[in-house]
Amino acid sequence: MKKIKIAVLMDDISAINPKKDTSLAMMLEASKRGWEIYTFDTFDLFAEDGSIFADCAKTTVSDNLNHWFEKETNTIMALDEFEVILMRKDPPFDMNYIYATYLLEQLENKGVLVVNKPQSLRDANEKLFALNFPHCMPKTLVSANQSKIKAFIKTQNTAVIKPLDGMGGCDIFKFETNDTTIDTVLKRLTNNGKCPIMAQEFLPDIAEGDKRILLINGKPVDYALARIPAKGSFKGNLAAGAKGVGQPLSDRDRYLCEQIAPTLKAKGLIFVGLDVIGDYITEINVTSPTCIRELDAQFNLNIAGELFDVIETFTSL
Repeated sequence: MKKIKIAVLMDDISAINPKKDTSLAMMLEASKRGWEIYTFDTFDLFAEDGSIFADCAKTTVSDNLNHWFEKETNTIMALDEFEVILMRKDPPFDMNYIYATYLLEQLENKGVLVVNKPQSLRDANEKLFALNFPHCMPKTLVSANQSKIKAFIKTQNTAVIKPLDGMGGCDIFKFETNDTTIDTVLKRLTNNGKCPIMAQEFLPDIAEGDKRILLINGKPVDYALARIPAKGSFKGNLAAGAKGVGQPLSDRDRYLCEQIAPTLKAKGLIFVGLDVIGDYITEINVTSPTCIRELDAQFNLNIAGELFDVIETFTSL
């Protein structure tokens, strides 16, 4: 088995939930393979004299909910020493995130495998990327114009409104035509008509869960995690109280994956989370997809193992 030096750009490892954290699952797999693991954050990155560096910490991980990591003292390292860098920084997808992708792109130019590809992280907004596959989406409007959005809600009778840069169910609203709070919410979310947001027809199939399907180099894992909204909620986000129930992929799920797979592979999006409600794609998550640990636990899988097999193949090219 090839020994690889890997760096993980992520939020503070001490603040994660080890039971659910996908980045930890990846690092546990790297550890199992004897890989040397370092961690750092966006603010640890810097460029100097034509090279990209980071203040990194050698990190040891263990599958222990009370003591899941140990970090050595930080040291400045040239990042082109690494074969692989995992970009696992959670949104918000802000300018600091974008600046980090520019620096990571410099490393990619020197032969480092960055997962996912930095340019594609910038290109593939998790809400808007799905517009490339209109035949797979529910009825959708993207606009900053409040009148247009209200007309869309009236046409659909019920619609879901969300910002283009959110995560975890934050600022997602369900509106019917006669809701009295529409104007206030739209004014805030659109910054008084200056910032586009997304409106989609409400899909009653959300009651059966918002399915997270994980794809590795375009190939779906055989099981999805259906995130069932909490009682009284329509949000299929684990962070918003939804319950994760694993289930085999349906024929329709596999069809949707087949539609997007060639584009994912062409863009170097090796690890992707597809969100599906009923028969439709609602989002394509490329920044830091989650749900590995839940699916591994429910179906005795090793999804990170499948991912790292692919990563090893890319590093040996």
